[in-house]
Amino acid sequence: MADRSDSERAETEEHGVLDEERVDTSGIFLGGSTAQVSVAFPVPADDDDAIDEDFEEASGQERVVAGLSEPEHTDTAEAEIIDDLPVSVAHAHHDADVHDVEIEDAAAEDVATDTPEAAAPAEQNVATDGAETAAPVERVAVPVAQPVRAVEPSPVAFDVTLASKRLGELEVSREGADVLTADRLLDPHHVTKVEPEGFWQTALYRASGTLINLGDSKRARASKELSRRIAAPLPGGARFVPVLSRKGGVGKTTVTTLLGMALADARDDRVVAVDANPDRGTLAERISRTSGKTIRDLVRIKDDVVGYNDLSTIVARDETRLDVLASDADPRVSEAFGDDDYRAAAEVAAHYYSVVLTDTGTGIVHSVMAATLERADSLVVVAGLSIDEARLASETLTWLETNGYGAQVRGAVVVLNTTRPGSPLVRADEVEAHFRTRVRSVIRMPYDSHIASGAAIGFHEIHPATREAARQLAAAVVESLRVPATV
Repeated sequence: MADRSDSERAETEEHGVLDEERVDTSGIFLGGSTAQVSVAFPVPADDDDAIDEDFEEASGQERVVAGLSEPEHTDTAEAEIIDDLPVSVAHAHHDADVHDVEIEDAAAEDVATDTPEAAAPAEQNVATDGAETAAPVERVAVPVAQPVRAVEPSPVAFDVTLASKRLGELEVSREGADVLTADRLLDPHHVTKVEPEGFWQTALYRASGTLINLGDSKRARASKELSRRIAAPLPGGARFVPVLSRKGGVGKTTVTTLLGMALADARDDRVVAVDANPDRGTLAERISRTSGKTIRDLVRIKDDVVGYNDLSTIVARDETRLDVLASDADPRVSEAFGDDDYRAAAEVAAHYYSVVLTDTGTGIVHSVMAATLERADSLVVVAGLSIDEARLASETLTWLETNGYGAQVRGAVVVLNTTRPGSPLVRADEVEAHFRTRVRSVIRMPYDSHIASGAAIGFHEIHPATREAARQLAAAVVESLRVPATV
């Protein structure tokens, strides 16, 4: 563009039009705030660079104007947060917004007032400059900031704090039914104390008119502890314990009977002893009551048994509540009794009994032994106090270990049964020490003339030492069932 004369420049400056070479943008101080105003200058048509610069500047101004012209909206989430603020914070926020709105309104008024004065000279200058062809002047509209809507504070809501309380803290004056115990309600002066067991303890208790109670004697406490061990619960289903012997005449059936009586007398669940001797067994003859039915009858009606009442018509029950399932009396019939028959009888017994004892036949290779050992959870091996009887019992353990029953052997119980009166010919301590290296425990069964006679066994009529040995055997078997030996 050609330089202007001094007179034209003076006239231009008089009307407020600034030289384009001297000023790019104008900053105008308006009422305490700064507002930036874009001014467009006439550009010659033949100046391509100036047109490009003007186009870029106009595009930038349009983007700025578009950004300024968008109304400011208050976000809903922000409004909700402000509503939840306390009253003092909400008012402070409101005052700050009002102050910002006032400043923006003042700036907008100043810009609206001053803009025409700055734009008018520019238009006049373009009109008077007829010597040059000028591009059309684009009027830039300066946006006025939209007033911000003030957020009204929401009414203050009273907070309700819910604190969890224990059941006993809700109503202190109320008591539950669990506090009504016998110790609290019963008068100790009117409660009849249990009479202690023991000769001197019982005598003193009665002589003092039940005022002096020294408690049970040492023997009585040991007996109650033994009963507790026998009555210990057995988790799971029925447990099977076969009684084995390699040699006849060592008292295998007698030991089965005594073990079953000791278990049934101390436990609350059901115990049954099954006579699985392929030959004629005598287990049912060792109790005073018989039913006239045998294990063959149970196998015959096994599919029709729907409850214990159906089973109770076949078994015989002793005074200790021991149930006995007898074998066939006819050897020709019992010879046909095999593994499948035992499995069928054992399947029925497992539904109604917690402990199933099996009186096996002599030897360990007869027709029922395989099915018996399949279900064995623990073992009882009976040995006599003689050299050959002790050797046969030890060989039985070896055979079981080599045929896959090593865990049952380590948890087994060996019974050293005395079948003859007087002192044995062998040293019983040495025999016991030998078996303790191979099995879980060893029990000695003393000689009892009542048992040796072959009559029915009355558990509370036999010798106390024999009954105590039977209870020790029962406790050892229960412990072997509760804590099986590891492989």
